[in-house]
Amino acid sequence: MDATLTHWINAAAGLHPVLDKAMTGASQIGVPLMVLAVVVQWWAKADRYHLRHAALSAGLAFLLGLAINQLVLLFVHRIRPYDAGVTHLLIAPSADWSFPSDHATASVAIVAAFAMQALPRRTLAFMIMAFLICWSRIYIGTHYVTDVIGGTTTGVLGAAVVRLAYRENSRLDNLVTKIL
Repeated sequence: MDATLTHWINAAAGLHPVLDKAMTGASQIGVPLMVLAVVVQWWAKADRYHLRHAALSAGLAFLLGLAINQLVLLFVHRIRPYDAGVTHLLIAPSADWSFPSDHATASVAIVAAFAMQALPRRTLAFMIMAFLICWSRIYIGTHYVTDVIGGTTTGVLGAAVVRLAYRENSRLDNLVTKIL
């Protein structure tokens, strides 16, 4: 079922040049744009220190999620769907394993961190961006659907650990959020 759903999402790849460019662009610059959007939160005027805490939490969740992925990769070696003949690849092939998706981890960690800080409008905006990034990774042929689900899981896990370990208004938080 995973291969079937992945193939179905990737089926239009290579047939629609405008959609191909949009999905390739979302895949390549989506995460950097999300990171930039998080960084911009540092200079928000309203609720400044809460937003700074959320931005720091998102950054830590991003990094922790990717670290978790590296641990997973020690045990799980899944070939890419284009190597298995499931998808048509629109970008250069990747040299690493398919599971879990780092793009999904990074983007969803940001979404989860903002959601856990009770920032619904920002969460929704980041969620739309993350969905587009995750969908694009399947569309361009570089990931299976379950790779994206795995990345989503590690992103949420990273955000949850950060939420438990890095408390708002702690001495460290107060020190860091007052910078600049």
